Amino acid sequence: MKYYGYRKCSTCRSALQWLEENGIVVEQKEIRDTPPTPAELSVALRLLGGDRKKLLNTAGAEYRTMGLKDTIATLSDDALFELIQQNGNLCKRPFLLDEKAHIALTGFHRELWRKTLQSAEISSDE
Repeated sequence: MKYYGYRKCSTCRSALQWLEENGIVVEQKEIRDTPPTPAELSVALRLLGGDRKKLLNTAGAEYRTMGLKDTIATLSDDALFELIQQNGNLCKRPFLLDEKAHIALTGFHRELWRKTLQSAEISSDE
């Protein structure tokens, strides 16, 4: 399971703490330096029901500065993924992906993460 986060983000720190407390082992990546790959973003987009906004940090300055609110509908998936590759700040964090278990979670919502990971029987043994 891959976890993308930002060490200075309090939400990301809370998510990591929660994962540790629940015995869930993740491969940690710094989202600003190493954003999810286009292939990972494609899988996540599919698992998130095609909702592009779930991939994007819509509260971030970059999203607003780039005017993505007005242009997101006109971008191809490949163009959107390229933007995220160029600027990891555009990706919603934390970003959790387990392709094998068909799980993609963005943003930390404790109850949703608990239900999703519990139903997939994800544990420290994975």
